[in-house]
Amino acid sequence: GAFICFEDEAGQGLSPPKGRTWAPRGARPVVRVRGAGGGRVSIAGVACYRPGDRPHFYYQLLIYHRRKGEPKGFSWMDYRDLIIAAHRQLAAPLVWVWDNLNIHLAPQLADFAEENKAWLRVYRLPAYAPDMNPAEGIWSLLKRSMANFAAADLDGLVRIVKRKLKKIQYRPHLINGCLAATDLTIEPW
Repeated sequence: GAFICFEDEAGQGLSPPKGRTWAPRGARPVVRVRGAGGGRVSIAGVACYRPGDRPHFYYQLLIYHRRKGEPKGFSWMDYRDLIIAAHRQLAAPLVWVWDNLNIHLAPQLADFAEENKAWLRVYRLPAYAPDMNPAEGIWSLLKRSMANFAAADLDGLVRIVKRKLKKIQYRPHLINGCLAATDLTIEPW
């Protein structure tokens, strides 16, 4: 009855991801971007699957404005909060799967998992195995949908990232497709 949750991180700056577009021959469109020094949006996302249930995708944003003393990345507490939020939303036990990022190996997170072993099991993916994580497919969908989109400022970037992620959240066939792309199958015991 547990959900299997695959977690991963991604980030986006003001420079848009490159993509293909249509233009008259010899007239390549050029979009100028004021991206230097504008900050960054980091995203921690989790794709959750259970046989017989629709898939779910949850995420948390961290906005980095390039200010002195501001955290550049997620802390162990942010990951703990993401696990708790997913558990509350799903109202079921979790099997949490993630990569070997240094912060994922923090002793505080290991202690948290031990304290909550009644509803939480944590597993790590093998090193250098992003093709086994369905959350990587979510980032691919996000980057593809944002290709050639130039945000004017960090607030505009945050708005577009939230809008694109919400579209993915409400399309369970896309989230299921990300699992299918990994060649993993989730079957009841």
